Amino acid sequence: MGDDSEWIKLSIDQKCEHKLWKARVNGYEEALKLFQKIEDEKSPEWSKYLGLIKKFVTDSNAVAQLKGLEAALAYVENAHVAGKTTGEVISGVVNKVFNQPKARAKELGIDICLMYIEIEKGEPVQEELLKGLDNKNPKIIVACIETLRKALSEFGSKIISLKPIIKVLPKLFESREKAVRDEAKLLAVEIYRWIRDALRPPLQNINSVQLKELEEEWVKLPPAAPKQTRFLRSQQELKAKFEQQQAAGGDADGGDDGDEVVPQVDAYELLEAVEILSKLPKDFYDKIEAKKWQERKEALEAVEMLVKNPKLEAGDYADMVKVLKKVVGKDTNVMLVALAAKCLAGLATGLRKKFGQYAGQVVPTILEKFKEKKPQVVQALQEAIDAIFLTTTLQNISEDILAVMDNKNPTIKQQTSLFIARSFRHCTPSSLPKSLLKPFCAALLKHINDSAPEVRDAAFEALGTALKVAGEKAVNPFLADVDKLKLDRIKECAEKVELAYGKNTGGAADKKECRPAAGKTPVLSGAAGDKDTKDTSAKSGPLKKAPAAKSGGPPKKGKTAAAAGAGGAGTKGKKGSETKEIFEPELSIEVCEERASAVLPASCIQQLDSGNWKERLACMEEFQKAVELMERSEMPCQALVRMLAKKPGWKETNFQVMQMKLHIVALIAQKGNFSKTSAQIVLDGLVDKIGDVKCGSNAKEAMTAIAEACLLPWTAEQVMSMAFSQKNPKNQSETLNWLSNAIKEFGFSGLNVKAFISNVKTALAATNPAVRTAAITLLGVMYLYVGPPLRMFFEDEKPALLSQIDAEFEKMQGQTAPAPTRGTSRHSGGSGDDGEERDEQEDIGNDVVDLLPRTEISDKITAELVSKIGDKNWKIRKEGLDEVTSIINDAKFIQPNIGELSAALKCRLNDSNKILVQQTLSILQQLAMAMGPNIRQHVKNLGVPIITVLGDSKNNVRAAALATVNAWTEQTGMKEWLEGEDLSEELKKENPFLRQELLGWLADKLPTLRSVPSDLLLCVPHLYSCLEDRNGDVRKKAQDALPFFMMHLGFEKMAKATGKLKPTSKDQVLAMLEKAKAIMPAKPAAPVKASSRVVGGAAPAKFQTASAPAEDSGSSTMEPKPDPKKAKAGGAASKAKGAQGKKVPSKPNLKEDDDKSGPIFIIVPNGKEQRMKDEKGLKVLKWNFTTPRDEYIEQLKTQMSSCVARWVQDEMFHTDFQHHNKALAAMVEHLESEKDGVISCLDLILKWLTLRFFDTNTSVLMKALEYLKLLFTLLSQEEYHLTENEASSFIPYLILKVGEPKDVVRKDVRAILNRMCLIYPASKMFTFIMEGTKSKNSKQRAECLEELGCLVESYGMNVCQPTPGKALKEMAIHIGDRDNTVRNAALNTIVTVYNVHGDQVFKLIGNLSEKDMSMLEERIKRAAKRPAAAPARQAEEKPQRAPSTNANASVLRKGPAEDMSSKLKYVMKYQARNTSGHSEITHTVPREFQLDLDEIENDNGTVRCEMPALVQHKLDDIFEPVLIPEPKIRAVSPHFDDMHSNTASTINFVISQVASGDINTSIQALAQIDEVLRQEDKAEAMSGHIDQFLIATFMQLRLIYNTHMADEKLDKDEIVKLYSCIIGNMISLFQMESLAREASTGVLKDLMHGLITLMLDSRVEDLEEGQQVIRSVNLLVVKVLEKSDQTNILSALLVLLQDSLLATASSPKFSELVMKCLWRMVRLLPETINSINLDRILLDIHIFMKVFPKEKLKQCKSEFPIRTLKTLLHTLCKLKGPKILDHLTMIENKNESELEAHLCRVMKHSMDQIGSKTDKETEKGASRIDEKSSKAKVNDFLAEIFKKIGSKENTKEGLAELYEYKKKYSDADIEPFLKNSSQFFQSYVERGLRHIEMEKEGKGRIPSSTGISPQTELTCVPTSTNTVSSSIGNTNGEEVGPSVYLERLKILRQRCGLDNAKQEDRPPLTSLLSKPAAPTVASSTDMLHSKLSQLRESREHYQHLDLDSNQTHSSGIGTTTSSSSSTAANIDDLKKRLERIKSSRK
Repeated sequence: MGDDSEWIKLSIDQKCEHKLWKARVNGYEEALKLFQKIEDEKSPEWSKYLGLIKKFVTDSNAVAQLKGLEAALAYVENAHVAGKTTGEVISGVVNKVFNQPKARAKELGIDICLMYIEIEKGEPVQEELLKGLDNKNPKIIVACIETLRKALSEFGSKIISLKPIIKVLPKLFESREKAVRDEAKLLAVEIYRWIRDALRPPLQNINSVQLKELEEEWVKLPPAAPKQTRFLRSQQELKAKFEQQQAAGGDADGGDDGDEVVPQVDAYELLEAVEILSKLPKDFYDKIEAKKWQERKEALEAVEMLVKNPKLEAGDYADMVKVLKKVVGKDTNVMLVALAAKCLAGLATGLRKKFGQYAGQVVPTILEKFKEKKPQVVQALQEAIDAIFLTTTLQNISEDILAVMDNKNPTIKQQTSLFIARSFRHCTPSSLPKSLLKPFCAALLKHINDSAPEVRDAAFEALGTALKVAGEKAVNPFLADVDKLKLDRIKECAEKVELAYGKNTGGAADKKECRPAAGKTPVLSGAAGDKDTKDTSAKSGPLKKAPAAKSGGPPKKGKTAAAAGAGGAGTKGKKGSETKEIFEPELSIEVCEERASAVLPASCIQQLDSGNWKERLACMEEFQKAVELMERSEMPCQALVRMLAKKPGWKETNFQVMQMKLHIVALIAQKGNFSKTSAQIVLDGLVDKIGDVKCGSNAKEAMTAIAEACLLPWTAEQVMSMAFSQKNPKNQSETLNWLSNAIKEFGFSGLNVKAFISNVKTALAATNPAVRTAAITLLGVMYLYVGPPLRMFFEDEKPALLSQIDAEFEKMQGQTAPAPTRGTSRHSGGSGDDGEERDEQEDIGNDVVDLLPRTEISDKITAELVSKIGDKNWKIRKEGLDEVTSIINDAKFIQPNIGELSAALKCRLNDSNKILVQQTLSILQQLAMAMGPNIRQHVKNLGVPIITVLGDSKNNVRAAALATVNAWTEQTGMKEWLEGEDLSEELKKENPFLRQELLGWLADKLPTLRSVPSDLLLCVPHLYSCLEDRNGDVRKKAQDALPFFMMHLGFEKMAKATGKLKPTSKDQVLAMLEKAKAIMPAKPAAPVKASSRVVGGAAPAKFQTASAPAEDSGSSTMEPKPDPKKAKAGGAASKAKGAQGKKVPSKPNLKEDDDKSGPIFIIVPNGKEQRMKDEKGLKVLKWNFTTPRDEYIEQLKTQMSSCVARWVQDEMFHTDFQHHNKALAAMVEHLESEKDGVISCLDLILKWLTLRFFDTNTSVLMKALEYLKLLFTLLSQEEYHLTENEASSFIPYLILKVGEPKDVVRKDVRAILNRMCLIYPASKMFTFIMEGTKSKNSKQRAECLEELGCLVESYGMNVCQPTPGKALKEMAIHIGDRDNTVRNAALNTIVTVYNVHGDQVFKLIGNLSEKDMSMLEERIKRAAKRPAAAPARQAEEKPQRAPSTNANASVLRKGPAEDMSSKLKYVMKYQARNTSGHSEITHTVPREFQLDLDEIENDNGTVRCEMPALVQHKLDDIFEPVLIPEPKIRAVSPHFDDMHSNTASTINFVISQVASGDINTSIQALAQIDEVLRQEDKAEAMSGHIDQFLIATFMQLRLIYNTHMADEKLDKDEIVKLYSCIIGNMISLFQMESLAREASTGVLKDLMHGLITLMLDSRVEDLEEGQQVIRSVNLLVVKVLEKSDQTNILSALLVLLQDSLLATASSPKFSELVMKCLWRMVRLLPETINSINLDRILLDIHIFMKVFPKEKLKQCKSEFPIRTLKTLLHTLCKLKGPKILDHLTMIENKNESELEAHLCRVMKHSMDQIGSKTDKETEKGASRIDEKSSKAKVNDFLAEIFKKIGSKENTKEGLAELYEYKKKYSDADIEPFLKNSSQFFQSYVERGLRHIEMEKEGKGRIPSSTGISPQTELTCVPTSTNTVSSSIGNTNGEEVGPSVYLERLKILRQRCGLDNAKQEDRPPLTSLLSKPAAPTVASSTDMLHSKLSQLRESREHYQHLDLDSNQTHSSGIGTTTSSSSSTAANIDDLKKRLERIKSSRK
């Protein structure tokens, strides 16, 4: 057991990898227990084993392997991350487990595979198992097959993909190993269980014996469909359901699931396609035409053999189909006919949908051939036509079938009917719409009366099938006139029919059982019963009673219908009543009298024919009362109306009696079950009375009631025929008027347009004008519903009449058809039937189109014409095409049969002569118009080739092709085009033109569709390849189309389809899909109700049957606006109001109002960022031009397409300027409501406005400027910052407009420039405006110069870019300009600068010509003489500069007129804030207070200005030990109370005041912030503002250091007060770790710089409270180091150290303190190492070592830097071990520094050694002294000295002695004494010695201040005195410039939230503005105290050279220093200033 002890202690994962098998077994066992114990599937513990699981299963030791498998199974089952291991583990199982002899191993292996499938990893598992089938080891193959079988058995065929398995099955059956064959057999049986006969074709070629065995096994299988028994993790609901069923005893839901599974696998899908065209015999086409029938037979047999392949590859079979068709149609040998038919059947079966394009050519021929009597021929033809039917749709071949139905040959009629019956079986109610049923039923009804019994039987079968498929509701209307016997026969057939899809008719049969025997109308119950039950399930309670009620025979049924009212059975009621009434038999007069007398008083019946009119009147009154009281069920309608018609009947002479009589008819019709039989009794009389002046209205009322009872279509037809069979014109005109009104009331559905039209034509020809007028009115009403095609029927009328009709139609333009008000309550109350009603309405248009007289042109398409079209000579081809054009033109409307023409035209589409191609395209366009919707049957054979033409290289040909495709789709809808693989095949072609046109077309069409065929999915892979196409246009179009594909297919399907892409492509495509998802439109809503049809341009939409979008047109009251994008290429623009009778394509134009209701700017996530990236990466043109070229406009248009509303875009890019004005008006209107949208599209809006600047139209320009003013006001309220991209593509063009001749434009542009400074830094604006001064336009130059003056006046000299010197020199050039206004502007601007800056201006300008200089001096003098005038001038200017529209806009950029510093602006903002109240102003205030240097630095004390009287704090008690101010009042901003009233802006405002030049303002701001920081609940408000606050703080520190400390007038107590506030605030802040961690690297670096500089500032120590301040700073530094983000602070210190070592002027003390901070950090490392981003730290160290290689560091005077670095690296290595080397990821080139090598060296030493040494190293390394001493032996003497140094009293004496001793014995070694002391003591001794040395030798080497760059100190160039505004001392405008501006840039970057932490970019020289310094670290306050006293003593030696100049300037003592030219003078100057500093110190 000795060995065991070694591994027994190891962790589980280590045991699992151990080389001893026992250890592994133990490891696996423990792992198994662990895996079962871990409850959280996402526990990090799982990840440890990710890499080990494969080893578990592939263990070489069999015992261990078994344990490993068990553990692996537990892992897969429980671990969230297990899926990642699928591939390797399954591969291991297949290769290393399945070959094991132990059965248990195999079992576990199979379980693991199944478990992976359960966790959704089915595909990779199946892939590995299929690979295993190729293994040479039969054991493995058998196990793989078994696993696949089990997986299929448990998970089912939905999860296990069968296609790849079936593909390899035949190969397995051929295996030599019996075990493999047996297992394959079991697998085949299992597969058969799931897919049944679909498995037969793929296995047809295996060994016959095996096949026979399989057949035997298959027979034994139970017929029930199998079920999934094991479920994926995502199928837990299914699992629960399954378990419930099991518990309930099995098969509750059996059928359903089976239905789901069984039809899913199609044998066809499992097969490989075979290419046969190339295998045809070479002489096939010759042989098939041979004279000998044997040769023809051979040719056909060859084809027959080939087409036996069950799946054929797509190709061009046109020629083959053509010859086979010829054989079928014309061959005399019937045997060959049968053979050819078989070949066609084989082709159709093998090609499926791909054969569809040839179906139209073949169907008529086959149907005609049914005249053959021979059974084998008939059978072959039947098989062929059935196979062909499945490749196409009934719709496509309906015309051909109907044409044959009229054939005289009974066999043809019989076979066609049978074919129709078989076809119907394959249909569903949706694929058999009424529009199709109608013509078929009409044709079949003729056949049921045929003399030949077989024809009758076939027709009955077909009608029965239709009834079964579509339901009685749909078919009954067409069977209205069929007598009962025949109807019963049809029903009988319906019951026998078995549908292809096994459709259950909704329990109709059950209902039929309750059919009443006594009922006189058995038909009703059947119809109603079936109909009702089918729909009632979906309806509410009351409805369900309807069928029962109805089964009581006619009377009862009627009652129900009435009672049901609006909630009744909907349209069913209508159909029900209609079928019932038809069969009411005509009663004899006796029966009628008998029935009437039962319900009417006897007196009434007697007086009916009395001779006295009064008696007749009384009789009528009684009659009316009786009728009113009668129940519906008791009312014998026919008997009553017969009584009324009884003599005198309708010849009644007394009008009162007549009126009553007519009223009673109306009552009976309304209240009773009024049948058509009753109606016919009265209608004649009503029509006769309709023209009567007194009775006409009653007659109309009665007719309306009858129309309601018997439906308008029937009533109208009767009334019209009666009216026009008489001669009375009054009756005719009134009948027409009644009808016009009735149509409006009842709607148009079901009306027989054709019958009307013939009557209307008769009326139009009438001599009586009233009749003609009424007819025209009726046409107008019909036009509302039918639209322009109505006119086609009247084109041959006289021109005068036609113009009247046109005028009437014109009146109706744009009107909406009213919603039907009658005929709805009884007939279509049920909501469920809206759909049906809509269908009916949709059919109207089609009816009209169907009614057009169409010419048959097939006889004109002669063989000669076809050969002409195919001639070799292009001229003859052209002649042929011309002939076709004229044939179509003459015919106008044609029938769909065009014979051979389609094939001939198809060939011309790829004619080499492009002119002919275009001509062919125009013929095809004509053809579409002429053929109407029937053109759809040619889509596959002619439409798809048009799409191919879209790939033509010539633009005009492509345009023509697109127009043609659009013309076709108008007629056919999109469904036919999207079905099948044709489109995907086209997209597959790598033709860029084809791809971009096709994708563009799809992008246009798809959004308008409500649904698409599933075949659209086939296009997706090609769409993805287009997204990565080399051609940019293709990519663009593909991206445009993407959202519309997604709209129909859904994101999931689209994302799934990326699975087959390469990984790189997949990521890109998925990213695009995410983008597309964001902008994906919703599907179009369901079409509006039929009643609200649009007329005019949009109307024709109604007659495009299949075009779903067409129905979308909303009810528009305006004329639809053509949509430019969709009206491309001569296609779709609405033509002159559509009245010309042409089919005007209608896009789904919504009302314009609706159209414009949405947002105009659509927010596209990251859209703007993407556009900027594209522009940066030069993917698009940079917006930079002198005049805009077309490509810029196009580019902008494209970019806008995704984020600007379509209609706005149309207005924006319209050619007419008025549309631009509309666009601007819309933009102004939506500005407030769509702020976010405007901001997200701001770059595009500004670019578009720049285009408007180049327009010549002033009104657009003024409107644009107006919009810009509003826009920039809004942006400043929203605190938006313009991006560089937006600014650079807009400002230069705006500045062009400042030179406009029109004064009003210039004024506006200046106002806009003024507002822009609120959202874009003035200093950057300066550069753009300066550029504008170089213009040739003198007005522009002058205005730009004035604007520059204003900028300087408002923002101080710091706006001058690149430096004040350069800028002023540029301005001064213009003093000599030719143009007077420019000269004046230049002079005024420089005077403005002079007012701000005094005489320094002359120095900055440099040399000017005498003339210019004298002009300038003169102007300055004049300005000085009239000080009062200046304010006046500026006051005038002010409105122009800042026109304030509201309180918000009053945040002026310019202050009052005196010379102003930024302080005044603060005052103004403050006052503005108070005056305008919280709510408005809080948004705007902070805009100015973003710590802009221009504002802060401007304040150097020369310019004093009055501050508002701020509340004074009592601050006497502020100097407590920690010195944290105790705020008494919150003075400046009342906002901290309500933290939520725009807290951010308030905080911004207060923070901006921290950096104020005024000490009181700053203290008050700090007091407020401190109050916030002290309250925990409010402190988080500061989150997000930390960097900003720290920047303000160190800027204030810098201001104190440079300005306040040097200002002798200032009370130094004030400064201490300010210091204590700052430090107190900082301590509060850095006590809160969450806030402290927000400080970024750059800011921390600057902060540390400021704090260390403060600690080294001797002037502070001299102050009364100075010691206390420095002690507090020490404490603060410690806090900063401990609480900040450790990565950021470490990084900041490293950079700071690097900078301080680089700056030769920097004090060594400074670097030393930075290093001490670093040591402090090193000590903290063991605790903080895990929170540090080592990669970043190592990058900083790498940069440090790059700048300071070892050699360079060794040259340093001190060893500290190199030791510090080494210590840091050693500590990191010790803590991280070898893993440290993994953290070099951020370093691009590791060879640039020695970092990697150094780390490797350190790693080589053993960890233990390092561990013991580093602690000492840390202590010791820091305390080494520069000089190395030699060893001395006087230890006692030294010990004495060190004792003195250690005691408080004698410390100085001790140091002095030590100094003397060291001087005497230079080689003395004091190391041992220092070694055991603390680090602080060591440095203390070292400092003390150095201090004494300096005192003794008097070498006061004064290094310049930390912050000044060495260049500045050493330049010999004469330095011009610092301008007051610049806070850097000794600068000459050129040299220091860059660092100043870099600094300002850094602050601006910080403000915009950009990190400054790119170390490489940091200027190595620290200007005072930014150089932060590192803090000291001390262990206790005492030590700090003693150290500080040291510091104070040595302070005088480290005075900052530059301070002097700062002091002198800012206090106003020495404003200028002469700039001498010689080097010597410069040095003398420095010496003098040095003396001054010294004297001022004493």
